Amino acid sequence: MKDVRAAIGYSERTAKRPYFYANAHEKDFVPLAPREVDIRDARGAGCSLDVEGFTLVDHASALPDLTDLDAVARIHAGEIAELLKTVSGCDHVDMFSRGILRFSERLGQNDAHDNSHPARFVHVDMSVEAARAARDAAAPKDKAIARSVQYNVWRVLSPPPQDVPLALCAFDSLEMGDLIECDAIFDPPGAPEWSFGNYLLAYNPAHRWFYYPDMHMGEALVFVTSESDQSRPLLMPHGAFDNPLAPTDAPPRISLEMRGTAYWFA
Repeated sequence: MKDVRAAIGYSERTAKRPYFYANAHEKDFVPLAPREVDIRDARGAGCSLDVEGFTLVDHASALPDLTDLDAVARIHAGEIAELLKTVSGCDHVDMFSRGILRFSERLGQNDAHDNSHPARFVHVDMSVEAARAARDAAAPKDKAIARSVQYNVWRVLSPPPQDVPLALCAFDSLEMGDLIECDAIFDPPGAPEWSFGNYLLAYNPAHRWFYYPDMHMGEALVFVTSESDQSRPLLMPHGAFDNPLAPTDAPPRISLEMRGTAYWFA
């Protein structure tokens, strides 16, 4: 077991609504209040999409280079759609085919890419309202929808150990009142800014944190971004942290995120 104790990027409540940028983090207003917490090794813990809201699966891509985002959009997005059908049992997957690469700051690559910083503050990928609108907009128009779920599929492209792993807060340890409403602002180079609602996370000692140490390219971490069924995990607070077990010469983390929305037909 590789349980660790490390600082997690919680936030505190203020009178001003927080916001953060995909790229221009110097303009962020994120009232950070980090806390050191126990982060459990999730390997062997049996974490599931239906209880904690995340799981680790074996999955290999036919692509030799998953940093080639054009090939990722053409080929890997379809692979992820099939993976999501397998793990969820859904009838249809609508993919956001653009992959998101993120790099440990040690690599010095962040300024050369769009939205490539590891998120050091705990967040949820979309607010409940924004996610519902996105799920509804992408739903097949000729089908009655019984259930819909947004998933994030996260994998490492660099060898273990990861210097900046991803920590996840088990949904069954979360109170919805722990969420702090904020805005995520996207500022792609050469294009207008746009935004949607998101959440930061306030500290609660009941939270249970997990991570998967020593991930490799033949694995994928699948977690819930938003869920229509109120009896299931609805969302997933997550954020990057510095791994105290990683040596100073550990390979800087490179990771790829793929996102898709699963639908069950009535």
